[in-house]
Amino acid sequence: MTLKSGDRQRLLRLMKDRAFREGDFLLTSGLRSSYYFDGRLVTLDPVGALLIGREMLGWAREDLLARVGGPTLGADPMVAAIAVCSAVDGGPEVGAFILRKEVKDHGVGGAFAGAPPTAGERVAIVDDALTTGGSLLTAAERVTATGALIVAVYTLLDREEGGRDRLEAAGYRVRSIFTRSELVGAPAVASPKPL
Repeated sequence: MTLKSGDRQRLLRLMKDRAFREGDFLLTSGLRSSYYFDGRLVTLDPVGALLIGREMLGWAREDLLARVGGPTLGADPMVAAIAVCSAVDGGPEVGAFILRKEVKDHGVGGAFAGAPPTAGERVAIVDDALTTGGSLLTAAERVTATGALIVAVYTLLDREEGGRDRLEAAGYRVRSIFTRSELVGAPAVASPKPL
């Protein structure tokens, strides 16, 4: 962990105050949940972006990364924050890329915003939340197809609903700033999507 205890608590407070809501929610994974975490309310906050960028840049330095990237829209502000923090901390710059939802067929086209990762380049896949790991595995497949080496997966929140196990079983190291237990304390309540 790179964040000092006070900064970590400040980020956790931002997450609880701004991004956490109770109710009945349908998640991207198809599961229903009694809570929802809208990471963009933290990742687009000036202080939240700075703290997330610093923490994940620390990981990127440890992992000797050239770049970070992930699926739009969750990863967009986070990879930008990591890249900006790398430009001002005196170390090597860590570049960023974003995986588009669909391949662009106009302009120069492509599946990536920013320069795509290149063969042999050390990268991490980034997203705001990890639930089942499905979208991150899809992103990893697309990045692996470029020949880049995925060193790790970074998330702001691990919802502790099987995604970490699934990603680790696929051979990926997972690093999360917070877990669901740290955010809400209670066991996750998720059930299959109704038919």
